[in-house]
Amino acid sequence: MVRLVDIQIVRADTLNADSLGNRSVEQPVYGSRGDIVDANGVVLAGTVMRYNITLSPRNAAEFERTTDAGKVTVTVAQAAAEVGALTGQSGDAILKIIADALAENKDSDYAFVARAVDVSVFRAIDKLEIPWMYAEKNPSRVYPDGAVAGNLVGFVSSVGEAQAGLELGQDACLASSNGIETYEKGADGVRLPQSTVTTRQAENGGDVVTTIDSDLQWYVQQVLAKQAIATGAAWGNVVVQEVKTGKLVAVADYPSVDPNNVNGTPNPDDRGSRAFTASFEPGSTFKALTAASVLDAGVATPYSKVVAPYRYLPANGANVNDSSGHADLNLTLTGVLIESSNTGMSKFGEMISDEQRYDYMTKFGIGAVTESGFLAEDSGILHPWQDWDNQTKYATMFGQGLTTTALQVSSIYQTIGNNGVRMPVQLVAGCRHADGTMTEVPPTTGTPVISATAARDTADMLEMVYQKGWLAAKWNIPGYRVAAKTGTAQMPDGQGGYTKGYLVSVSGFAPADDPQYVVSVSLADPVKLNSSAASAPVFQEVMSQVLKKYRAVPSGATAPALPGTW
Repeated sequence: MVRLVDIQIVRADTLNADSLGNRSVEQPVYGSRGDIVDANGVVLAGTVMRYNITLSPRNAAEFERTTDAGKVTVTVAQAAAEVGALTGQSGDAILKIIADALAENKDSDYAFVARAVDVSVFRAIDKLEIPWMYAEKNPSRVYPDGAVAGNLVGFVSSVGEAQAGLELGQDACLASSNGIETYEKGADGVRLPQSTVTTRQAENGGDVVTTIDSDLQWYVQQVLAKQAIATGAAWGNVVVQEVKTGKLVAVADYPSVDPNNVNGTPNPDDRGSRAFTASFEPGSTFKALTAASVLDAGVATPYSKVVAPYRYLPANGANVNDSSGHADLNLTLTGVLIESSNTGMSKFGEMISDEQRYDYMTKFGIGAVTESGFLAEDSGILHPWQDWDNQTKYATMFGQGLTTTALQVSSIYQTIGNNGVRMPVQLVAGCRHADGTMTEVPPTTGTPVISATAARDTADMLEMVYQKGWLAAKWNIPGYRVAAKTGTAQMPDGQGGYTKGYLVSVSGFAPADDPQYVVSVSLADPVKLNSSAASAPVFQEVMSQVLKKYRAVPSGATAPALPGTW
């Protein structure tokens, strides 16, 4: 009786705790990682429930199964073969898992059979009623649209850790918090019914809401890939941005990645978005910024005149020349843009000080990352004006001696199209929580850069480029007025020099009389057509689709006729 009192009363709590510890099993309860969705709620990255199939090696033994014909004995080898047929493994492979675990620890109670099987496999295994086989919930990442926006969305590792793109950059929003549950097991390792207790609740992650239109993104990726392949380009990108808001509705890259099959894109540089992470000398698309600057400073008008020689030798010792030889040209500022004359733009650019031009560039966003928040975004290179040598002073007037990203070039044209007001570049609209609230909402207040008059005059001149430039027949969009500029820039070799290849581009907005959308196209080293003629068809197709998709009102009045020569 004394012994009974000691066990049941004096040491009852201690013995109960010890007993529970011997039969209690703790396991995680997985929270669900948040979705990444497009502007219309289409899921670009989501979480589905998968299951890890595990077993208890020390309890693996034959068992009886009740069938319509009565009870039958199922051997370990038979059970292993049945499971293997569902998981894509041989029965021998599963028997080896058991043997290896027991060889390492004769009391082993846990070994993996298969990771992240889908619900149909899980249900089929569950129906086998193998008492020493278990399933653990394992939320897994899926990308329903495959490579659509894969360059932006990024991907996670096989164990669910964020690796790239928005998955990594927005992990603070997306990440879930796991809970804990415990259950009791019997001597045979089987879970005791109704013994499960949740000790900590799991919390799901928030959803990242992007500004991307997945339908348009798909279309732009197709057009870009087709032309990049046709011209032999090393890589390329297309940016589509709303003029009034700064929102990015499509950002396409070629090559790109399917997050469902990351290894299918062997080059790591092709798994992200060069539109954000690769800077380059923009070339002549940058002349629109210089033209807008001198207009805003009040030192020139679209009708102002210069004589543009093939080679210009300023007093400071710089040496500037145009891309091909020609006699002296009597050009207006409009004509300088139409002819894309480096020498002509140099004569206009020197009308304002280096410091003034530098200030305009920084206001346009050059030399700084955008507000997009995209991981590893490049700021480009813009040296302080005090550090410019004699050549750089002039080179920066026509898009050399500095580098920009495709996003920064798009932002230049967004600013000009938006009456001189630069809007923050938006890729993510915010983090949406379970209760519907949105946090991490980006700024939406614009910053005046140039006057509305200077912006309107620049847009008018860019319309003349579209109408009278050498690509007029290749980028014509019937029914709409368009403002655009081409660019051809040498590509650096990484050792302080240039390769023989060029980065060719086109940037512009439409409708020019009421700008709604910017389209900016860049192709790197298109060896079969190494000029802006390679980019023009992409610009034409994408801008046409954008205007049609969003039902932009066709232009009513005709464009002003600005003279290019005098």
